[in-house]
Amino acid sequence: MSSVSSSPKSVEEIFKDYNARHTAIVRALTHDVDEFYNLCDPEKENLCLYGHPNETWEVNLPAEEVPPELPEPALGINFARDGMNRRDWLSLVAVHSDCWLLSVAFFFGTRLNQNERKRLFSMINELPTTFEIVAERKHVKEKLTADSGSKSRGSTKKSTDGQAKSTPKVADESYQEEEHGETLCGSCGGNYSADEFWIGCDICERWYHGKCVKITPAKAESIKQYKCPSCSLKRSRQ
Repeated sequence: MSSVSSSPKSVEEIFKDYNARHTAIVRALTHDVDEFYNLCDPEKENLCLYGHPNETWEVNLPAEEVPPELPEPALGINFARDGMNRRDWLSLVAVHSDCWLLSVAFFFGTRLNQNERKRLFSMINELPTTFEIVAERKHVKEKLTADSGSKSRGSTKKSTDGQAKSTPKVADESYQEEEHGETLCGSCGGNYSADEFWIGCDICERWYHGKCVKITPAKAESIKQYKCPSCSLKRSRQ
């Protein structure tokens, strides 16, 4: 069951708790996905996926006490495992996990005032959801197959020969990571990392951390032609 040593009270403390639990859930559904998949045996009783504030995750039975100490995650995630496509099942677990993470955060935030709740949600909203991370890993190879000649708005990068390259690893497939050279973020100047979501400007062809230009993987899906802040400013002045 989900653990809580001392209830976080301030916006910062609640966000720290949310971020740690979110990190744990993401790890279970991506880096530790094979272990997580095997633990969710449909022959077992109702199982739940918990993320703990120490960034560890756990598959376990729900809390026995009623009402529970904290809101409980989705019950019986293991029952649907063998009846669904593996990727779709992981995405479903991700959606329910996002709901649980928000419910825990606002359970702790019950005594916050309106402005504090708004600030808490704003901080949470700056992070990609668990579903966005898991679905993005699922989406990349499908996008490359359907549109191999263009820059994916998801997480692809262009190599020196102009071909699109996939940056993240697919959750349930392993492959050797390709080299990307000295690509720098056009906003913060940080080095390229396959662990982060990037988006390329279709005008100047510079690459940016999604977080630096406030673009999430989900938002990028609806953008037909992305213009970075610099290019958008130049166009508005013309």
